[in-house]
Amino acid sequence: MKSKNLILAAVVLLVVSCGTQKTASVATTEPVPVYETTKAVALTPELAEGKNLYENSCARCHKLYEANKFTQEEWKPILTRMQKKAKLDDTQMVSISNYINSQL
Repeated sequence: MKSKNLILAAVVLLVVSCGTQKTASVATTEPVPVYETTKAVALTPELAEGKNLYENSCARCHKLYEANKFTQEEWKPILTRMQKKAKLDDTQMVSISNYINSQL
């Protein structure tokens, strides 16, 4: 009797799981906003070096933030604090600062 109930339950479960129809999500007519993530600025060799330093030095410890997430005034103390942690010299920090400022 138990085996018949188990078989019946398995068959019902199989039929129900195969018989359900999934509906596709309906597309809205509202346009999706597109946010500009970075400015299209031609990178000079100095800016390219700053970008390289930013991506390689900063990403070792945390995710990278978009440059436009903070203002220039907000970036100054962040970069100063991170310079010590990343063990970057002043020349490297100037390159990173110039790169970030070029993306604002």
